[in-house]
Amino acid sequence: MSDTDGKKPLGLGGGAPRSGQVKQSFSHGRTKSVVVETKRKRVVVPTTTKPGAPGSGAAVPTTTYGDPSKRPAGISDAEMERRMTALRAAKAREAEDTLRRAEDDRLREEDRARRREEIETREREDRERAEAIRAKAEEEERAAKAEAAAKLAAADARRADVLGTRPRSATPPAATEAPAKAAPTPATPGGDPRGPASAKPGLAPRKTERERDAERDRGAKRTTGEDARRTGKLTLNDALAGEGGRQRSLAAMKRKQEKARAKALGLGQKAEKQVRDVQLPETIVVSELANRMAERAADVVKSLMKMGMMVTMNQAIDADTAELVIEEFGHKAVRVSDADVEQVIDTVKDSDESLLPRPPIVTIMGHVDHGKTSLLDAIRKANVVSGEAGGITQHIGAYQVTTDKGQLLTFLDTPGHAAFTSMRSRGAHVTDIVVLVVAADDAVMPQTVEAIAHAKAAKVPMIVAINKIDKHDADPQKVRTDLLQHEIVVEAMSGDVQDVEVSAKTGKGLDNLLEAIALQAELLELRANPKRAASGAVIEAKLDVGRGPVATVLVQNGTLRKGDIFVVGEQWGKVRALINDQGETVMEAGPSVPVEVLGLSGTPSAGDTLNVVETEAQAREIADYREKAAKDKRAAAGAATTLEQLMAKAKADLSVAELPIIIKADVQGSAEAIVQAMEKIGNEEVRVRVLHSGVGAITDTDVGLAEASKAPIIGFNVRANASARQSANQKGVEIRYYSIIYDLVDDIKAAASGLLKAEVREHFIGYATIKEVFKVTGVGQVAGCLVTEGVARRSAGVRLLRDSVVIHEGTLKTLKRFKDEVKEVQSGQECGMAFERYEDIRPGDVIEIFEREEVQRTLA
Repeated sequence: MSDTDGKKPLGLGGGAPRSGQVKQSFSHGRTKSVVVETKRKRVVVPTTTKPGAPGSGAAVPTTTYGDPSKRPAGISDAEMERRMTALRAAKAREAEDTLRRAEDDRLREEDRARRREEIETREREDRERAEAIRAKAEEEERAAKAEAAAKLAAADARRADVLGTRPRSATPPAATEAPAKAAPTPATPGGDPRGPASAKPGLAPRKTERERDAERDRGAKRTTGEDARRTGKLTLNDALAGEGGRQRSLAAMKRKQEKARAKALGLGQKAEKQVRDVQLPETIVVSELANRMAERAADVVKSLMKMGMMVTMNQAIDADTAELVIEEFGHKAVRVSDADVEQVIDTVKDSDESLLPRPPIVTIMGHVDHGKTSLLDAIRKANVVSGEAGGITQHIGAYQVTTDKGQLLTFLDTPGHAAFTSMRSRGAHVTDIVVLVVAADDAVMPQTVEAIAHAKAAKVPMIVAINKIDKHDADPQKVRTDLLQHEIVVEAMSGDVQDVEVSAKTGKGLDNLLEAIALQAELLELRANPKRAASGAVIEAKLDVGRGPVATVLVQNGTLRKGDIFVVGEQWGKVRALINDQGETVMEAGPSVPVEVLGLSGTPSAGDTLNVVETEAQAREIADYREKAAKDKRAAAGAATTLEQLMAKAKADLSVAELPIIIKADVQGSAEAIVQAMEKIGNEEVRVRVLHSGVGAITDTDVGLAEASKAPIIGFNVRANASARQSANQKGVEIRYYSIIYDLVDDIKAAASGLLKAEVREHFIGYATIKEVFKVTGVGQVAGCLVTEGVARRSAGVRLLRDSVVIHEGTLKTLKRFKDEVKEVQSGQECGMAFERYEDIRPGDVIEIFEREEVQRTLA
């Protein structure tokens, strides 16, 4: 038995393999020839024995599937039967799909024909209307011409009768009838507008353009046969023969078909252009202009380029150019100003019916240490003085007090120190009544005068409270007399200003003071509308650790509620919490109520106005506009200087020494007061330069700025955090802490004084007369002198006088007595002197001997 056992060896089979070469192409022109071998695939064709054929049974037909030896290995009759069943099912599904597709095509074709028929009917009706209108117009024109011809013939006949000549031959009737016959017969309603020829039976209706194109394409296919697929290509022979010009591309044919399909479906009509009112500020970015017009930015840029402006979509254009673009696109331009964003702030005047009485706002002003805060403590029955550093008020405080009679009063306590001028000014402008506190033992002082000026500028009534009358040296009458110098005439001296003698220590006269305030408030008839959007003034602002920016706001009108969206200066926010003067959280604050507001985006400036708006977008837009306006104002202030002014300033600054400092304070008002105090320190030789002032704790950013500018950091009632302290120690940055503004101003003034150049003073210590001049080898010219006055010292400076004119100033190279070098020579003695690097000395010259002394200067 052989190994093959009568079977053929395994292989691909299918006849002898055919080999060939295939050329592969790669990038950069590289090719490679590869030898490939192809095998023919064996196709198994099943054979079925027909019923009735020789060898078949009569009852059940037997099906065979070809020669078993030619089947793939391992395929049985059952498997072959399953495969054939699957094949027949697939062919049946394919036939069903073909029928379904044919049915869908038929339905689509019917729908398309129906729509085409509707379009043709609509076009035919339009043509009929146009033909009818044209025929009517021609008929009217013919009638007019016939009438004109008749008038002309009548005129000729009359002229012939008058002249006795033969009339002009009239137009033959045939000629007049010919145009009428030639004219097309107007279409009758429901008839065919294409004339008699088209109305004859048996003639087909006129074909549409789409049908003519389809027929032309079918004719081209029939004529070209197999070469039709190359009709769009230009061959060399066609080009040389002058044929085969530019043909429509496949994309163009597709676009044409898409247009025809859209037209058939009625989708070709363009939407009517919408005209918009475009709000146009002074300047606008091209992309924003396109958005407001609902146009493509590229189209707007193209329009601007046609005008000669080469701009991009991110560049800004002026309002006049933008208006031309808007008109070109068919829209309407509405000119607006950037300041119009603030028009959303409610400024409607309240009606008398909506106004209700409100508590008066009372500001306590006066000189430092005259007892303002102590007086307010006595009224409030609290102790604020002990909480202030140094016993002086350095913040503006707002409190509400309920008197024994149940009346509500709002008090503002202002600082009396000279540095807090702005705080006093703010307090005077938001108040209704000013209580001027003057100490009976100290009378009128500088800040008292300033407080009077603030009250007069704000045009608010004033009540004079003469404090400290419990002291033994108190003199209230002197206070009243001193006030006369400043046009303040009290009632005790037949004036109209109320004055009350009080003592904050003993409580004497406090009831009279409250009664005077109530009387003045009753005369003012203070009223406000609590049912409108709130508005108020920022009394103080600070950056609190954990709570963020906090503003003390005095509500002047309306009611401020939790959740209100507001804008204040260059900041905006949403009221997160309201805290009253007792530290309690409240849900709303009405007119004349001071509250702390949390929820700001940043720390506002003291004195800013708070306004409630409707939406967050409005608040953000107003804040952005104000910030941009402030930035432009600062830039304009710097840009207004000319180059000559800049050069002059730089030249002047070369001789001025600067002390740079960085200021961080607990509240905005304190930082503002310190900056103003620093600006007053200095003279034409030295000045203090505030690099940065802010509110809140000292941070790493402040330390980095101080290191770069070599400036100390001044902390007023604030401290550096742990990271900033460590960074300051590593970088060698000095941080100084203060809680009293006196000490801060004095230290900065002393530091600035150290930058002053020392004053040099000269003291004349002697005179000597030159008797003879000698020439000494190795030394040069030596003057033999007689000291006539004072003393001559080796270390002193000398001047050489000739005829009382200074011709040289310098130092001595040598001073000898006889042959010995000495340090000084007394008056009446002779000595030898030689000048350092100067030898033009003559007998009779006078030598002036002096010493210089440096005296340290200080700022006043």
